Amino acid sequence: MKAHDLYAVMQGPPQWTDEDADGKAAFWMPESFGGGALWVGRWHGRSPWELHPDSDELLHVLEGEVEVTVLTAKAPLRAIVRAGSVFVVPKGSWHRQESRGPVVQYGVTPGRTQHSNAEDPRR
Repeated sequence: MKAHDLYAVMQGPPQWTDEDADGKAAFWMPESFGGGALWVGRWHGRSPWELHPDSDELLHVLEGEVEVTVLTAKAPLRAIVRAGSVFVVPKGSWHRQESRGPVVQYGVTPGRTQHSNAEDPRR
């Protein structure tokens, strides 16, 4: 068992980075978790669609704010998640995040992750 100082972890090189037309991102994965990862990221822009078929995902905004969009059978649901708040994405739900400014975010993503850049990944 080990405690992780997320801001100290972010002083080292990230395990994953992305720079494209939608923004910039750097992510650190200090620990594996349930076949997935504990992660912390510094980013801005819009993420691709994601789906976690094995479990819920926990999102915790440490700095900034994000709009999370979750696709449902009836209509997309949107929520603004501000610094200090958490959001749970239900298992098996396509979702993405968008920020207008820089965000520092912590997350717990057990299991697998699928990505899609389609306009509607359900089709």
